[in-house]
Amino acid sequence: MTIFASRMVTSTYRPRNAGHDYYGRGTYLITLVVSGREPLLSQFSDKGRDALKGGDILTLTPLGEVVEQTWLKTQEAQAVHGNRVVVHACVCMPDHFHGVIEVLEPMEWSLGDIIQAFKAVCTSQWQRLQGMETSVNRPISVDLEGAGIPEWLREKALRHGNEGALIRSLSKKQRQEYYALVDRGCKPLFDDNYDDTVCLDERHRKAMIAYVHDNPRRALLRKMLPDVMRRCLHVRIGNRSYGAFGNLFLLRWARKIQVLCHRRHPVTGQHYEETVDYANDRRQWETAILEGGTVIVTPGISGGERLMKKECLERGFPLIHLQKEPIGPFWKPERQRFDACAGGALLILAPWDLDMMDGVNGVPSDSDYSRFHNLNRLAAEICAFDGEARILTMH
Repeated sequence: MTIFASRMVTSTYRPRNAGHDYYGRGTYLITLVVSGREPLLSQFSDKGRDALKGGDILTLTPLGEVVEQTWLKTQEAQAVHGNRVVVHACVCMPDHFHGVIEVLEPMEWSLGDIIQAFKAVCTSQWQRLQGMETSVNRPISVDLEGAGIPEWLREKALRHGNEGALIRSLSKKQRQEYYALVDRGCKPLFDDNYDDTVCLDERHRKAMIAYVHDNPRRALLRKMLPDVMRRCLHVRIGNRSYGAFGNLFLLRWARKIQVLCHRRHPVTGQHYEETVDYANDRRQWETAILEGGTVIVTPGISGGERLMKKECLERGFPLIHLQKEPIGPFWKPERQRFDACAGGALLILAPWDLDMMDGVNGVPSDSDYSRFHNLNRLAAEICAFDGEARILTMH
C-alpha cells in the first residue's frame, strides 16, 4: 500500500449541533484538545501489554491532575453562578480531555459559557505552574517588544496607558493574531473549539461514561498495534475512495466472500435467516473461514447479514464491514468493533461518495433504501478487488 499524502493535521472539531438548546437540560460528552496536540496532561505506562491487565495505563502530569480536579469541581464552581450541573466522568489523555457533564435545569449561562470558564481556569493554572502571571490579568504590552508587531496592537496597548490592555479585552480575531506573536506559554492550554456529543437517552448516557473510562485502554491499543488500528481518511480501492479504520491488510486476502441475504425468502416469504437456505449458506461461509485465508465482506443490513456479522465479531473471524456513516478524523468504532480491530480481524470501510451513486428502483440515492443496496454493490466490488489499495490521507 502506497501512502500518497502526508498525515492530515487538524486542531478543531466539528461544529456544535445547530438548533440544540444549550441553555436547557441535557447531558454531553465534551472533548477538548490541547493546543498543538502537545502531550501535556498525561503519559502512557511503559509496561505495555501488562498495563492492559489491570494496571495503570495513564500517569497524570501535575497539569493533568490540576485539569482533572478543576473538572470535578465544576458543579461547585457553577453553583456560585446559579447553574445546576453535575459531572459524571473525565479522563486526561496525553493531548486531549474527555468529560461527561449533565445540566440539571435551564440556565442563564449556555453550555459553551461553562466550558469556556473551565478552559480559562485550566489555562490560568497551567500558567501558574510555569511561574507566569495568568493570561486573564496579563497586559498585552509585556509581549509587544521587537519587530513585527502590528500597528493596531501597539495602538490598543498604548491606549490603555502604562498598565496596558488585558488579553480579555481583545476580540476573538485579535486574540488569534496576538497569540500568533507570543510564546506558547502565553497561549491558551486548549484549542478554541471543542466537541460536544448530545446524549440521546439513558442507554446513551451510560455508553458515554463507559467510553470515557475505556478511552485509555483504546488509545494504548492503537499505540501498540498501529498496523491493525489505522484510521485512514481516504483510501483508494479500485475507482472509489473510502474512509477506513482497522486492518487494511484484509484487503490483500486472496478469498473474499460477500454475505448477501434478502430480508425475505423469495419463494416462502419467510425471514431469510429463519430458512433452511440460510442455514446452508451459513455453513458454507463458516467452512470457508475455518479453511483459512477467507474474509467475510458485508454491510450487515438484513437479518441474515447481521447474524453473520455478529458471529464474525464474537468468534474473531476476519471481516470487512461496510457502513453508511462517514469516518472522519475523530471517528472511532464502539467497543466490540474496536476490540475486533485490535485483534486484527476487522476492517471498517465507509464510502465517501455513497450518496453520489445511482438511485435504486427509482428511489433517490440519498435514501436508506438505495444506500443499503449500494453498500451491497460495493461489497461485491471489494470481493472482486485484487489490486493495491492506495492510502491517500490518514490520521
